Amino acid sequence: MLKSLRLSGVGPSEHLDAAFKPRLNIVTGDNGLGKSFLLDIAWWALTRKWPRELNRRLTSGDMARPSNGKAASIGFVVQAKTKAVQYTSKFLARDQAWTGRAGRPLNPGLVLYAMADGSFAAWDPARNYWRKRGNIDVQDRVPAYVFGPRDVWDGLRDPERGLLCNGMVADWASWQKEDGAAFKQFSSVLKAISPSEEEPIVAGGFARISIDDPRDVPTLKMPYGIDVPVIYASAGIKRITSLAYLLVWSWQEHRKACALLGEATTSNLVFLIDEIEAHLHPRWQRSVVTALLDVMNVLAPQAEVQMIVATHSPLVMASVETHFDPKRDAWFDIDLVRQERRKVPIVEFKEREFVRLGEVSNWLMSSAFDLKSARSREAEDVLEEAAQALSDDGFTAQKAHVLYGKLAAVLGDTDPFWVRWKYVGQTKGWWKDEPPRTPHRVTPARRKP
Repeated sequence: MLKSLRLSGVGPSEHLDAAFKPRLNIVTGDNGLGKSFLLDIAWWALTRKWPRELNRRLTSGDMARPSNGKAASIGFVVQAKTKAVQYTSKFLARDQAWTGRAGRPLNPGLVLYAMADGSFAAWDPARNYWRKRGNIDVQDRVPAYVFGPRDVWDGLRDPERGLLCNGMVADWASWQKEDGAAFKQFSSVLKAISPSEEEPIVAGGFARISIDDPRDVPTLKMPYGIDVPVIYASAGIKRITSLAYLLVWSWQEHRKACALLGEATTSNLVFLIDEIEAHLHPRWQRSVVTALLDVMNVLAPQAEVQMIVATHSPLVMASVETHFDPKRDAWFDIDLVRQERRKVPIVEFKEREFVRLGEVSNWLMSSAFDLKSARSREAEDVLEEAAQALSDDGFTAQKAHVLYGKLAAVLGDTDPFWVRWKYVGQTKGWWKDEPPRTPHRVTPARRKP
């Protein structure tokens, strides 16, 4: 597994140090600050290949390059079963490549990477590990399996080696017809990562989509009583079913390869997930992390499982509160920080203390997401105006009635702010008993984006 990363002169941060925990690592931060970049670097550190280097159809996962045209380095520590090894790679401008010790790093175990756009990468120590002959790397096997979004469904092919994976539609149909161990495991995984016990994801029969498509397409039993071909499922269900398929496919193929080699299955498994909440309903976001942890432990019960997850979801953060263990888990946040001596802010990456905040709205206003309130932007502006009014001894009753109209236009009738507003208004004599029930509604000015 990946113990640490140390970046210098590469990416949004001038310097970045990350010491990962052995089980769950969550990364938060605004768009453009480097969450996906960090996962790309983690994949490269574990496999020595950039995702797009192996599949040009990807729209992300390109090789990282120095951010300032100066010296840049990537340092990382990989933990295997019995030891940890440290590596440092530097970027050589003339070679346009990251250099370092010959040969790939110490075997990190099975490495899986689910990208935000539906792409997926798998590195298998039984199928992708290359050999070293003298000082030359001999890559007589596929360096890794890197799927574009369509490859996941229709199959992955290599120009030289031919078909590498049948794809989800063909494999799912084959597994279901055989009704063997693979389909039972796939069905168990689908059930485990379903949004709830009341709405399990269950495979239906098969369907022919058109007279021009000879495939038997698997279907899903929907709660409204119709079996829907998986290719017509919603974006959220496609995301989850493809993840379930790729997890099962990767582990099944690993087991088969180990059996052919006469070796034991891996003792380490690293799972990188970008925007884990992508396309998922809030009910699903609230359970997906813990469900995937359970699934990984069921798939590979003898392996140590490490997850590094990037998220924008306050529900994801709230969902792990009762499961978070500081000894095994960590939360990292990426922020823009202003410094007195610099004209522009810097990007700061740091581990934060994980504290239970309870309600999701509290996470929205935490350092993970940095919102001033959990309300609309218009409500936030009016509430700032109201907060100033409540502390202004010269604020008149007439102004209070106008401001009340603005508040009524953006706040719900049960908003907790009304309790404070009513009390202060009575104390200051803006009204005797209660604010007027039919205020003059004032539409607040639209906030500039």
